[in-house]
Amino acid sequence: MGNNTNVENEYGADQIQVLEGLEAVRKRPGMYIGSTSSRGLHHLVYEIVDNAVDEALAGYCDTIDVQINEDNSITVRDDGRGIPTDINTKTGKPAVEVVFTVLHAGGKFGGGGYKVSGGLHGVGASVVNALSKWLEVKVCRGGKVHYQKYEYGKVVEPLTVIGDCDPDFTGTEVKFLPDDTIFEDTVYDYKTLEIRLRETAFLTKNLKIVLRDVREEKPIEKTFHYEGGIKEFVNYLNKGKQELYDDVIYCEGTVNNVYVEVAMQHNDAYTENTLSFVNNINTPEGGTQVEGFKRAITKTFNNYAKQNKILKENEENLSGDDFREGLTAIISVKIEDPQFEGQTKQKLGNSEARAAVEGVMSEQLTYYLEQNPAIAKIICEKAVLAKRARDAARKAREATRKTALSVAALPGKLADCSDKNPENCEIFIVEGDSAGGSAKKARTRATQAILPLRGKILNVEKARIDKIMDNAEIRTMITAFGTGIQEDFDITKLRYNKIIIMTDADVDGAHIDTLMLTFFYRFMPELIKDGHVYLAMPPLYQVTRNKKNYYAYSDDELNQILTEIGRDNQNKIQRYKGLGEMDASQLWETTMDPNTRILKQVKIDEDKLSEMDQTFTILMGDDVEPRREFIEANAKFVKNLDI
Repeated sequence: MGNNTNVENEYGADQIQVLEGLEAVRKRPGMYIGSTSSRGLHHLVYEIVDNAVDEALAGYCDTIDVQINEDNSITVRDDGRGIPTDINTKTGKPAVEVVFTVLHAGGKFGGGGYKVSGGLHGVGASVVNALSKWLEVKVCRGGKVHYQKYEYGKVVEPLTVIGDCDPDFTGTEVKFLPDDTIFEDTVYDYKTLEIRLRETAFLTKNLKIVLRDVREEKPIEKTFHYEGGIKEFVNYLNKGKQELYDDVIYCEGTVNNVYVEVAMQHNDAYTENTLSFVNNINTPEGGTQVEGFKRAITKTFNNYAKQNKILKENEENLSGDDFREGLTAIISVKIEDPQFEGQTKQKLGNSEARAAVEGVMSEQLTYYLEQNPAIAKIICEKAVLAKRARDAARKAREATRKTALSVAALPGKLADCSDKNPENCEIFIVEGDSAGGSAKKARTRATQAILPLRGKILNVEKARIDKIMDNAEIRTMITAFGTGIQEDFDITKLRYNKIIIMTDADVDGAHIDTLMLTFFYRFMPELIKDGHVYLAMPPLYQVTRNKKNYYAYSDDELNQILTEIGRDNQNKIQRYKGLGEMDASQLWETTMDPNTRILKQVKIDEDKLSEMDQTFTILMGDDVEPRREFIEANAKFVKNLDI
């Protein structure tokens, strides 16, 4: 890009508005980037990239280059207009220095700089600077290369011209090293950045983003460039699923300065995967734009079904859930002044977004269905089947809900705890009577409940809701937890603070874990989001020497123990094939005692939502080829199997 002759007029030093100082950032980093964990570390990259994306949204940037350097510093280059380098009259400092040293300073606060932007309230560049050991910025503008360096957020080298550049080229390069006294971990994860940058490229049609990692002997490089934009995003998310029709339905338009893009396609699965974005920022909790989308889907498809006699005139309308069964959709809106609910930008509040999405979709979707009756019929017929299944499931849910209201009617196989305060209680879900028997003997009766299940539960990825509610093991779990599922779910009725999946430490155990997590993720995601789901970690080995027991949870740990106590024939080593091989005292000591056990909390990383649905589909779906490709591509990244 970088060849606009009116750059100085459109985006100059005085368009950088100063709102407040930077002092608090290093004292309270979590207020500005969410946390000082790995998530916060990666957020630094997103802030700088988002500034470059804003240049692309404004029409001035074609390419963004992101590199993880050998020392875990990050370099981000763009070919946008270049941050202004002339003096900002309000501060008497170069505008680029203001951008990197003053909180809430940027071209996003007064119109003229950007019409829409995704940067975090203009704090991005200055917060990244404040939380870095050092940061260097180079700006190509006006035929000159300008350079400035900062340490811990303060200027250490004033803005200087260090060379010439092509007069027609403009752009910015930012290089920074995160401060290891602030972040728990300063090692960047390539996969995490790959997911976010791919998503950003899908949402910014024609923008090319290059990600490079030069830390290994053989550098990794990937380019993300999608001329089809969010239509290609839908294709990507539907990988491993069987689409019901070839088209990706696409609606686009602008209403009252809100630019709307929607792409969607149905597949043969039974769960909906709708992702929403505002100015390229993921909104996991949706908001007004998603409300408009749902209204348009429900109204438009019902109208079509009635007009074309798929539904009789006096027949009850289908619900939005029916039409959205098996739907993959991307909703992307660009809005000048987005109002988010809460600091985390997880839910959009602008009412004009609701009206804009509903208006654009209703009109264009109506036209599409009239032009493509075969596709319209496929969607409506799938919705009719979904309604039948939901009606059957509703009856089963009502029976389960009534059962859950009566403690006397709790599942017979459940060995409940006596404490009635959910905060103090935990439930262990174990497979089989043998492990269940040991667990019941080992537990603390007051606070630990045991629920043995027979065999592997139903793979919910391949079943409709009526089949799921007809499954005895799943009904037993729902009744025991007390919360209900889907639209009936009520977290306040949860009977246990911790739900602990306790399975054998082998391949079968891992498969049961995955089946259980798939069920929770699809039907009770709040349990995971609120931190109630855990995986127990039973040991793989017991080593006995001189009547003293040692437990090893991995082969490495076994070798470490043997090195410490000596490798000779005085050691008796037992490899546990299952929980049933442990007596009650061993099971308590290794896996159930809150003072000595190891639990892994299952979490949902909201920065990876676009990949999570696809991962469950690939791992639990019917298509073998994507599963093989996934394992081959990701084996080298596996550190643990938490989601």
